[in-house]
Amino acid sequence: MSGAPATDAGNVVVIDGREMQPPEPLERALAALDTIPPDGELVMLLYCQPLPLFNVLRKNGYVWQERVREDGTHEIRIQRA
Repeated sequence: MSGAPATDAGNVVVIDGREMQPPEPLERALAALDTIPPDGELVMLLYCQPLPLFNVLRKNGYVWQERVREDGTHEIRIQRA
């Protein structure tokens, strides 16, 4: 896989998928969800709204918050429900 690696700061895993090509951000997010602790958080940085990821999260008991930064980056913070 190419692109920026995931970084881990304690219980927060950050995936910067802004320069990745689909489906790499989704694949990395799904892999990361299996590794975050119950009190952890996955932060995705993307230039689009990841609707397929939202469907997976909804079906598997995750909650998320999304905000759009001034540069157009979608910052999605994902946690276990």
